[in-house]
Amino acid sequence: MEQPESEQSVVSAAILVIGDEILSGRTKDSNSGYIAEYLTNIGIDLEEVRVVPDVQERIVSALNELRRAYDYVFTTGGIGPTHDDITADSVATAFQVGIDYDPRAVAILQGHYSDDQLTKARMRMARIPEGADLVENPISKAPGFRVENVFVMAGVPTIMQAMMDQIGPLLNTGLKVHSRTIDSGLPEGAVAETIEDIQNQNDGITIGSYPYFDGSGHVTKIVLRGRDEELLNAAAAQTENAITSLRARYSRSGT
Repeated sequence: MEQPESEQSVVSAAILVIGDEILSGRTKDSNSGYIAEYLTNIGIDLEEVRVVPDVQERIVSALNELRRAYDYVFTTGGIGPTHDDITADSVATAFQVGIDYDPRAVAILQGHYSDDQLTKARMRMARIPEGADLVENPISKAPGFRVENVFVMAGVPTIMQAMMDQIGPLLNTGLKVHSRTIDSGLPEGAVAETIEDIQNQNDGITIGSYPYFDGSGHVTKIVLRGRDEELLNAAAAQTENAITSLRARYSRSGT
């Protein structure tokens, strides 16, 4: 399917991470960072990441709130074969639809597992909410699914990433956010007022300062972001000039 065109300048998204193991710290959430970068690269703004436990009421509540607030919601985790994998049931509840063994999903599992391997537990992965579209899983075959603007993916990073590649072409995208990075070589306190002044002069551009230790002292990177590259380049040039002046001043003062 060709990627749909969007007339929106901004397309928004949220991630709902599901799993007690994330909240306990036993499993580290690497999926959100991957999805965030993926969406940014295709012109979708990730605006919220929420983590909920394996509790159906909490999943349903969060899902209903997020799907009404954003253009897309991506969920990870909770569609495996064990008793505590309740995401599919929770999505069905949120959309007030039934859930049952989907013939398409059953056929996929039957083609992947031998009869003795296709256990009752594994068959749970073929339970799909009514009316959902399947999301192909090239790695372990058990599919994810889509209901309206909600995409449900596995929690295992390699599988989730493969599913994301299947989902990407289906998404409407907005104008991409571009960025410029300037390494000031100065501490954050030295650049703060100047950056605030430049920010106030440049609507449509956001400017952030990010201090770090360079081995000899604390210095600051300045990152400018915007959808209009002409405005962004002008703001970046203004910032470069201002930082050059600040460096010269600090050099003369010996600080």
